[in-house]
Amino acid sequence: MLGISKRGDTYLRKLLVHGARATIRWVGGKTDRRSQWMRHLLERRGKNRTVVAVANKNARIVWALLTHHQDDQLATG
Repeated sequence: MLGISKRGDTYLRKLLVHGARATIRWVGGKTDRRSQWMRHLLERRGKNRTVVAVANKNARIVWALLTHHQDDQLATG
């Protein structure tokens, strides 16, 4: 699996990006590992690259959950 490209399903990509934007909007006061990762990425790379990175990470989590038929322990663990 590579990164999110514009060659795939544009609607699905749009949904993932919008979800990532919403996630980044509320990351400020949280202290979990993923929120810390997003804050550091925001500082290093900027908002748009962070949005795409979070969308890519969410896509990988969804893909892993669908292919391995597991519950959400994989996403939170």
